[in-house]
Amino acid sequence: MKRIPTSAAPEHGPAGAVQGAGQDGGPTLSNGLKQRHLSMIALGGVIGAGLFVGSREGIAAAGPSIVLAYAVSGGLVMLVMRMLGEMAAANPSSGSFSVHAERSIGSWAGFTAGWMFTAQLCVAVAVEALGAGGIVAGWFPGTETWMWVLLFMVIFCGVNLAAVGNFGEFEFWFAALKVAAIGIFLVLGVLAIFGLLPGTAAPGATHLTGDGGFLPKGVDGLTIGLLASVFAYGGLETVTIAAAESKDPVRGVARAVRTAMWRIAVFYVGSMAVIVTVIPWNNPSIAKSGPYVAVLDYLRIPAAGQIMNVVILVALLSALNANLYGASRMAFSLTSRGQGPGFLAKVSGGVPRRAVVLCSAFGFLAVLFSIWWPTTVFQYLLNMVGAAILVVWGLIAVAQLRMRRQLEREAPEKLVVKMWAFPFLTWVALAGVGVVLVLMLRDDNQRIQLLFTAGFTAVLAVIGLVRQRALHRAPQPPGA
Repeated sequence: MKRIPTSAAPEHGPAGAVQGAGQDGGPTLSNGLKQRHLSMIALGGVIGAGLFVGSREGIAAAGPSIVLAYAVSGGLVMLVMRMLGEMAAANPSSGSFSVHAERSIGSWAGFTAGWMFTAQLCVAVAVEALGAGGIVAGWFPGTETWMWVLLFMVIFCGVNLAAVGNFGEFEFWFAALKVAAIGIFLVLGVLAIFGLLPGTAAPGATHLTGDGGFLPKGVDGLTIGLLASVFAYGGLETVTIAAAESKDPVRGVARAVRTAMWRIAVFYVGSMAVIVTVIPWNNPSIAKSGPYVAVLDYLRIPAAGQIMNVVILVALLSALNANLYGASRMAFSLTSRGQGPGFLAKVSGGVPRRAVVLCSAFGFLAVLFSIWWPTTVFQYLLNMVGAAILVVWGLIAVAQLRMRRQLEREAPEKLVVKMWAFPFLTWVALAGVGVVLVLMLRDDNQRIQLLFTAGFTAVLAVIGLVRQRALHRAPQPPGA
């Protein structure tokens, strides 16, 4: 498909910072993120609430085979990140994969991927804020969750309205706390596995094979665990968006992508292996308190529940901050390319403040929906974006297939980060996304979510195609 040129598409300066992003040619995004910010955003980005909270459902469904589920889904995510890293290093942009899809497939694809991702992040902001508000409300009886949600939304809206360096600092320290917490957990778990902690005996493979076997609920249980693990990885894409606002985006993206493998292996697969090795997968405390608290309680760590509540709160607030940042930057990129309402493309002080305010307002509105219409409007929103990340991953793979060929012909020097075993592993990733979609279609609990997301995707794609054709038919100025 021939790419439709857009006059508002951003260009990039020598360092990769977005130049001329505003439609009016006015102020541009700053490059206030430092290398340490990007490194820690990439490192902490894989440690989210999905790992601490969502893993209990995966363990309940898959048992010890949850380790295999996280390894398989982690492999898919690594392929996606490698493809995205290749394109982001070659052409850094605050629009990330939306820009790459527009250039490689067509403006409709960039429109669909961008607004799908923006909607997903805005709804995620509401979910993370509700989770954080619920934790703090539990600490202060007599207060309502929505009060804390409002406070968090105001704080992080303010953080994102200020210079981008403020966002980077918050994420740096949030990520540092998360990395320290999961690191301590893994060390304690490994010591317990080898019987090196006082009062604990080495469990060996007892819990891996002795409580119904490695696949206690068969392939169906593994499938449910796989679906649960896939969506725990969402949010890793933010680092390629943030890279466009750093002084050296190419180096930052390259480093983040190249370390993705060990981050996923250590934090996700490693922690799942520790949990199901130290305690039985069907231990009632996993469902009651969560897998991490259950392990820490088993190891007799004082105040384990409150410690993990603090860590989970940090993870939720970190995700809220990062999602608000990612949504506002993607909305800004889309509108600066003529793919949305132009007033959002306004930049002041190097920050797209109107986009930040709008995304914050939408996030808080979604929170109100969860209070007013929890089983209707809010559930519809959740379903619409439930499988959005799979749509984005699919478009990333298709865009990389097309862009790689073009780069090899026209600018091979830009291939700083290369996709492994191209094009074979790109096709493997596409097939992997397809398999997950089929598994969702077969699962009664996931099917409705997939159908809602498919409908939302179709609406965006149709709008994008109509706009693309209208642009193609529009009279070109002399000399264009």
